[in-house]
Amino acid sequence: VSNSMFSWVSKDARRKKEPELFQTVAEGLRQLYAQKLLPLEEYYRFHEFHSPALEDADFDNKPMVLLVGQYSTGKTTFIRHLIEQDFPGMRIGPEPTTDSFIAVMHGPTEGVVPGNALVVDPRRPFRKLNAFGNAFLNRFMCAQLPNPVLDSISIIDTPGILSGEKQRISRGYDFAAVLEWFAERVDRIILLFDAHKLDISDEFSEVIKALKNHEDKIRVVLNKADQIETQQLMRVYGALMWSLGKIINTPEVVRVYIGSFWSHPLLIPDNRKLFEAEEQDLFKDIQSLPRNAALRKLNDLIKRARLAKVHAYIISSLKKEMPNVFGKESKKKELVNNLGEIYQKIEREHQISPGDFPSLRKMQELLQTQDFSKFQALKPKLLDTVDDMLANDIARLMVMVRQEESLMPSQAVKGGAFDGTMNGPFGHGYGEGAGEGIDDVEWVVGKDKPTYDEIFYTLSPVNGKITGANAKKEMVKSKLPNTVLGKIWKLADVDKDGLLDDEEFALANHLIKVKLEGHELPADLPPHLIPPSKRRHE
Repeated sequence: VSNSMFSWVSKDARRKKEPELFQTVAEGLRQLYAQKLLPLEEYYRFHEFHSPALEDADFDNKPMVLLVGQYSTGKTTFIRHLIEQDFPGMRIGPEPTTDSFIAVMHGPTEGVVPGNALVVDPRRPFRKLNAFGNAFLNRFMCAQLPNPVLDSISIIDTPGILSGEKQRISRGYDFAAVLEWFAERVDRIILLFDAHKLDISDEFSEVIKALKNHEDKIRVVLNKADQIETQQLMRVYGALMWSLGKIINTPEVVRVYIGSFWSHPLLIPDNRKLFEAEEQDLFKDIQSLPRNAALRKLNDLIKRARLAKVHAYIISSLKKEMPNVFGKESKKKELVNNLGEIYQKIEREHQISPGDFPSLRKMQELLQTQDFSKFQALKPKLLDTVDDMLANDIARLMVMVRQEESLMPSQAVKGGAFDGTMNGPFGHGYGEGAGEGIDDVEWVVGKDKPTYDEIFYTLSPVNGKITGANAKKEMVKSKLPNTVLGKIWKLADVDKDGLLDDEEFALANHLIKVKLEGHELPADLPPHLIPPSKRRHE
């Protein structure tokens, strides 16, 4: 690691290796933002149009997970399931109960901090929410409590999205805009759907559209899936994928986790295995957040810089078209109406992809209230600085992100539900497939060995062993592909002599059976499957 790389870190920090080092990418991003991007944003009034300026807390805070869903899809219960304890301010019920945004965060004592106090606390990343006004702040609070899961992530519970008529009763603040504000700052957005009443209301579609540009952060949970039969579940899953495909326009399909995320008995336990595997995958995804936090912040800064550049081009183009003295108002109207053509011109002149432009309709709305004569003309120096940041500084930070990740102890979310499935007999797949017989005194393959022995002796063993060619004739009868049989051979030929004795042959057949029953093969042979005669007697 070259010294210049870590010029931000003192010698001591490098020796201690842990938290200080983690500050470095954040520190780097903060400095780049303040010195190179912020001047461009301020000069062209980026904050009035798109997103308030970033603050120190935005670079330092823990990864955040935002939960979004219609009411009674189980958002609050999902949080309770993860942290395995009630949190202050939590209400659960069938009708819209959570009508507030609740940031569930770590704190030394249990308690609730109301929204008005939250937005003046410089240590919290919420100061800029005060722009949404009192109607919102009265519906915003932080539930803090000492909980190991919250040591490494914070979770944001949102008001249930209403379906049908109820959504017309206005909330008194711009719900979609608040969600968009959060979406820009969180690391993961989890959309919850209820498998046994899947209707996506208009408000929900609006909300999902507000999350545009953040599709890479979205994961979907199809919750309460234990309440319907398998065939019905497949239909619901299909319908959900179809609806989401229409709302979220990305080339990649969104990852949907199917399961039942609470601690009650499964109503229909047929799909227990699927739910377990899905829950494991979702947990892994959430657990990887602290490790990828720096990369996410880097990513978001790049997105922001690209938008700020486009914004500068738009504002300076409008400025250029404005007359100096007369006819300002009518010219302004004309420019706002022809904004689409201005977009195309900028696209051509500066080779910018259409995806980088802000929404045309929204931009036209915002421009109505602006005084165009106060806009600034194009200042190439500001743009060059940002280009230089994107081309050079970000690349340097990228290398640092990788180094930081490799120096970090495997930082994963711990505690709560994350500990429940890690070890012991209820770990995923314990005692099934290749894990069968893990707790038995006897070698598990032994019980079927007499059957396998009969076949073994028809394969003309020499000195108690059969050749690879003869074993192959028998093994291909399983119709498993060669790649799988090759792996089975590698696991079964325990002494690596290229031949199989009767125990190894029985083991190969046992592994074929494991695979045919739909289980994965282990990468290495687990100790309980090693044939008794091959075990080292300690």
